[in-house]
Parts: sequence; structure tokens; C-alpha cells
Amino acid sequence: MKYNNYSFTKEANSYYDEGLRAYMLSIYQNMSLALGISALVAYIVGNSAPVAMMIFTPPLVYIVMFAPLIHIFFFGRKLMSMNKQQAMLHLGIFAILNGLSLGSIFLIYTSASIAKTFFITASTFGVMSIYGYTTKKDLTAAGSFVYMGLIGLIIASLINLFLRSAALDFAVSFIGVGIFTILTAYDTQKLKSIYYSMNGTTARAGSIAVYGALTLYLDFINLFTMLLHFFGIRRSDD
Repeated sequence: MKYNNYSFTKEANSYYDEGLRAYMLSIYQNMSLALGISALVAYIVGNSAPVAMMIFTPPLVYIVMFAPLIHIFFFGRKLMSMNKQQAMLHLGIFAILNGLSLGSIFLIYTSASIAKTFFITASTFGVMSIYGYTTKKDLTAAGSFVYMGLIGLIIASLINLFLRSAALDFAVSFIGVGIFTILTAYDTQKLKSIYYSMNGTTARAGSIAVYGALTLYLDFINLFTMLLHFFGIRRSDD
């Protein structure tokens, strides 16, 4: 699907405005549902010692770690070509798998600091998403730049799995906060542009809204985990 991140500024038709509101609202509702599923699963896992011990013990821990990545690799891009029910099913499965992985944060950080970080993330995400939705500035160049930075961030994270460097971990988290903050604005504008590229055709709007929810869900979760390195209070320090 071809689109231009700035093409929406040329549209002024009220039909598009009403359709756009419904489309974006659907994206945020689907994203909130996915976040809720992940939060519930993570809380259950993190607060049940037998379940946590089973999940985070080899070899199952490796399945829990990589299952979300494998699922999104095979199904992430296909969401737009599915019907809405199929797309929602895969979004729900991914949210559950990611929730299992996120359960580990309740074993590391206090619940109070996790809640505080969540609200900080929600505030930051909200501000940047509103900016991406309302700005007249084309964010394509910024998006391309941070995507390159994201590749470097992934490589640095993989390297640090072996180095276990505290300094590199801090740098990855610090840069990651900046990357996912900008990505939130860019992806919001991109999703708005995708809507206009449909030229008023709403037949695929439902599945595309699910794809949009997945995109913003990933921005939110990654921003949250990066901020947790700064605002999370470890149970060992409590």
C-alpha cells in the first residue's frame, strides 16, 4: 500500500473527517484492549510463583521469549489482508504471548514503580500521538531516521546479551526512549495517511485499524520497558 505521510493535509472533506475519527478511535480501542490483555496476563504470571517458576525456567523460558517475535514476524504484516475477526484473533494471541514475557517485570520491579512507569508512559504516548495526529509537519524524514536508529538499538541490545554492560544497557534505554517517543508521533501520522490512501473505501478499514493498533501497541510497550529502566524500583532495593 502506497501512501504519503503528508498527503492528508490536502483533505478537507467532512466525510473523511468523520470517517477518520471512527478509524482512529477503532485503532485506540483495539490497542487498549491488547494492552489490557497483556497487563492482565503479565500480572497473573508475575504474582503466581508456581506459574512464574514454570514459565521462566529453561527450556520454556526461551519459548516465552521468542514466541511473540515469531508470531509477529509471520502474521504482523498480514493483518491488513485479513478480515477484521482474523486480525483481532492474531492481535489477541500476540498480546497474550507478550503478556507472558512481560510477567518477568513483576519479579524484578515493585508493583508501585511499574504502575508509576505505566502512567508516565501513557502520558508521553498520549502527547506524542496527539502531536502526530494534529501536526502539519511531514514526519517521514524523522521516521526514516529513527527506524535506522532502531536497527542499531536492536544490534546493541543483542550484543549486550553477551557483554552484560551496565553502561551499554543505560545507553540503549536512553536512546530507546527517544526512538519510541518519536516513533509514536510518526506512526500515528502514518496511520492517518494510510486512511486517506484508501480514498474513502472502508471495506478494509477494520483490519487496517487492527494493524494500526498493533503498531501503536508496540510503540507503547517498548517505550514502557525503556522507561522502566529509569523509573522502576527493583525489589532487591526496596
